[in-house]
Amino acid sequence: MDTTTTITPLGGDVYEIDTRMAGYSGITAGYLIMSDRPCLVEPGTSGSAPVVQGALRELGIGPGDLASVVVTHIHLDHAGGVGDIARMYPQAEVVVHEKGARHLADPSRLMRSARMVYGDSLDTLFGELKPTDAARIRAVEDTGIIDLGGGRRLESHYSPGHAKHHVGLMDSQTGDLYVGDAAGIYIPETADVKPATPPPDFDLDTALASLGRFRSLGPQRLLFAHYGPVTEVDDTLERSAEELRIWVDAVRDAKDQGLDLDHAVAAVVDRTKDRYAITGDDVDPDLAAKYEVLNSAESNVAGIMHSLGRHA
Repeated sequence: MDTTTTITPLGGDVYEIDTRMAGYSGITAGYLIMSDRPCLVEPGTSGSAPVVQGALRELGIGPGDLASVVVTHIHLDHAGGVGDIARMYPQAEVVVHEKGARHLADPSRLMRSARMVYGDSLDTLFGELKPTDAARIRAVEDTGIIDLGGGRRLESHYSPGHAKHHVGLMDSQTGDLYVGDAAGIYIPETADVKPATPPPDFDLDTALASLGRFRSLGPQRLLFAHYGPVTEVDDTLERSAEELRIWVDAVRDAKDQGLDLDHAVAAVVDRTKDRYAITGDDVDPDLAAKYEVLNSAESNVAGIMHSLGRHA
């Protein structure tokens, strides 16, 4: 496996680490906050753990130095490496929303359902989420505080809609907001914002309320797990909400026409493709394919279909 490290200093003692999910670069970012109590936000997949460890080593963080590991939610592209990282850094406390905590302590059910979705590609995409000792896990509720030392703190804010165990994380010193997947995905090469609406938790009204909560926090910058920093905060959150509404409308129309999933996906892709530079003819097909692995139209449409079925 290629464990090349790509570390980007973002200012404010924050370092973006390319976790190289499934060998792809520029698809999933972890972030190290190099405060008095160093904190890793979003460790990435199990397969990424050696890459993340290498990056932390380059940044001078040894096995005893990491104080906390925080995940925005427990999907495997964000939290799949928690068990590995917890073993590598035995002093680190693991922070997660209370609805995700038991799955980090006992991942068997989560892994079973992930294998049903991904089949054999699970191993190459994510690897195996390993259990974390429950005594090291701290569950946060609607809000929580992670002490970064020196008066600096990371505040967690419950933000469901993408997942029922999702939190956003606000840095008291920089005004950075770690948005996880609650604001969709940002594609730095094309400045696109696309929705992330996988089954089974997606819910439009809840997701829009979470975006409103993010806006009300007044962040200076958004740090996307997919991918990177964005300073146009209000425009980006507005765009994120707009994309969600457009996708849900498109899926609702397909459902009203009685289309099955495959035909609904084709209809929605056709209706939305002109909204994104990444689906343009002049874009590198490898870039488009990479983001389709991460955030497939089929997964988004299936999640919206599921939510519309629940509300029917």
